[in-house]
Amino acid sequence: MTNSVKTWFLFSLLTILLVLLGNLLGGRQGMVIAFLFAMGMNFFGYWFSDKIVLAMYGAREIGPEDHPELYNMVRTLAAGAGLPMPRVYIIPQDSPNAFATGRNPNHAAVAVTEGLLHLMDREELMGVLAHELAHVKNRDILVGTIAATMAGAIMMLSDMFRWAAIFGGGRDDEEGNSPIGLIGGIALAIIAPIAAMLIQMAISRSREYLADATGARIANNPLGLANALKKLGAYSQRIPLEAKPSTAHMFIVNPLSGGGLLSLFSTHPPLEARIQRLMEMAMGRAY
Repeated sequence: MTNSVKTWFLFSLLTILLVLLGNLLGGRQGMVIAFLFAMGMNFFGYWFSDKIVLAMYGAREIGPEDHPELYNMVRTLAAGAGLPMPRVYIIPQDSPNAFATGRNPNHAAVAVTEGLLHLMDREELMGVLAHELAHVKNRDILVGTIAATMAGAIMMLSDMFRWAAIFGGGRDDEEGNSPIGLIGGIALAIIAPIAAMLIQMAISRSREYLADATGARIANNPLGLANALKKLGAYSQRIPLEAKPSTAHMFIVNPLSGGGLLSLFSTHPPLEARIQRLMEMAMGRAY
């Protein structure tokens, strides 16, 4: 299953959860209210996310006269990807990392830490920048916002159903008010938010794989990104990034990553799996 197909399959699962919970509350009305409320909450973040996150990390915008090599790399890669030139920022942190933001390709920004610039050679830095431009090209900010909106609506509907069950509201039909129907509804209202969060994280991981593949094609060098990810894996945890959990998903490697069961709740795939896919891509095994 390709990453794009996987993304839409996961969106289908979110839609099914949303419909089931909306039906528990008596049809479309509760579902529409929760969806619109969640969309309103996420709309502000989508529209202003670039300004918020760049200010949060003290990012400084640069021009061609400030850092010619970095700026020209971004310009070359953006032109090769058919993208408008994004704004370029440097984050004053020693931990190596990078992210892209902006609501669409015409309002995009790419930010790298000072630590990344010191650690990477030219090919590796090109790989990282291409990965971030791939997020812009694939409109991953929009995809993430839609996933967050649907997951948020599911969580709200679950809360609404639990309160309705406590106070005797909800559906009026016999099945909905029967003990079996009520128990099943409560179980769904408990499980659905967890499932929605897991699906949202899985969508994020699938987009990271897609950005790796797209970025490798933009840079025309899968090994550059693979080697960059190896270095990032070795250094990002050794030199922690002062990151906020709400923005950790934006970075090329998760500064708050965990192993084992926690990987299910991670917004990033395991670095080893990402590197392996890039190595296979370099050997001519497209994915």
